[in-house]
Formats: sequence, C-alpha cells, structure tokens
Amino acid sequence: MPTDARCLVESDESSAVVRLSGLLEPTAVGRVRDALLARLSTRPGPIVVDVTRLRATGDTAVRLLAELRRTVADWPATDLFVLDPTGAATGASGDLPVCASLDEATAALARTPMAALLTVDLSPTVGAARRARELVSDGCARWGVPELAEPATIAVTEMVNNVVAHAGTPMTVLVAPRDSALHVAVRDHSRRQPAYAGLAPLTSTGGRGLLLIDTVARRWGSTPVPDGKVVWCVLYAEDEARYRG
Repeated sequence: MPTDARCLVESDESSAVVRLSGLLEPTAVGRVRDALLARLSTRPGPIVVDVTRLRATGDTAVRLLAELRRTVADWPATDLFVLDPTGAATGASGDLPVCASLDEATAALARTPMAALLTVDLSPTVGAARRARELVSDGCARWGVPELAEPATIAVTEMVNNVVAHAGTPMTVLVAPRDSALHVAVRDHSRRQPAYAGLAPLTSTGGRGLLLIDTVARRWGSTPVPDGKVVWCVLYAEDEARYRG
C-alpha cells in the first residue's frame, strides 16, 4: 500500500515480510509508521521489515523502526525484525534485531512461535467478557501459570467491558506468554482512548475499571492504530506470588 509518492510499504496476508522501498524522508515517517502499525494490529505475530530497497535520510529508518518496536513490545506475541543485508538503511544500530539474510530473518521468526498465542474475535455484547475470561483462563492453564488466571481475567474483563460500553465495535482479544510474563491485549476499532484518573471517589458508581487493571498488572497502556487502538497489559507470576505471600 503506498504511503508516500517516494516510499512504498508492501505486504500481503500470506507472509510475515513487509517491504519498504524508495526514499524514506522525514515527512513520510508518520505515514509509514501508521502503515506498519496497521499491519501489526491487523494480523497478530512478529514481522520482518525488509529494507533492502529502502533509502533513508540520515538515521530516519533506524529511529522509526526502533521506536515502533518499543511501541509494540508489550503486545502479545509481537516483535519486529529488520532484513538489511548491506546495513545501508540501519547501519550498526544496537536498538534493532537486524538480519543479513531472509533465512536468518525466518529463523528469528521461528524463535517467537505463534503457537503460544490464543485469540478470539468478539462482538460488543454482554457475553463478550465471559468468552474473554474463558480464553485467558485456558491460556494460563496451558502455559503453567494458573496463579495469573484470576488477575488476568480481572484485567481482560475490564478491557472488554470498556469496548462494550464506550467503543461499541467488534474486538479481538489476544493472550500470550513471554518469559515469565503474561501479555493480554484487546484491539478495537475506536480511536477513543481510555482515560485513567487514578482513584475514583467513593460515591462514584463507575470509573474503577482502569484502576483494577492498574492494580493487577505491572504495566499497561493504550496504543492508537490507524483504525482504532490496542489496549494491553502485562502480568507477572512473581508479582502475584509476592502479593499472596
């Protein structure tokens, strides 16, 4: 899909490779970033960004790709690898996993297996939170972190209910393990961002959903994408053990 007259972002549904070609100027960075975010949020999993045919002004490509990788670092089963055989676009960047060949990039993808990812598409209905809880509980049992089932279901319930109450759009729930953590995300199609204001007044009848997420997760956030947002959180078994201990 073209994002600028001098820079193209090309991808297809059958491949995890996204190709950047042409001249990436600073004025095109925002549009290229949006195109990559759209790809990452639409199809779960890590991607390889092929910059073999890309020319960039200064360190424009490095800064764009490094910032994008940081942005999606806590999404379930998501990562970004760069295919740059000559190093012309990325140089000696220490902020990016740069691969010299497609074989090397493919091997990097294989080390972040999609098998450890559960996902479900849901409509914004009353029963959506129940289905999301079932998915998360199933994942915690599969991956040997049953102690995270309770806090993770609390978090995903609030995330899904926020979509039902405020976004009113179809959503995708994703959950995956990584190292000692559980990553949970809900992707919807509303650009309206959640507003967290800390503790709610005792007289308030609502407004505690984000507080609950903030309480059970070590970190959480909301990332705008071109046609909506991804709300995510990360929970650690060691935090739950410390709390219960």
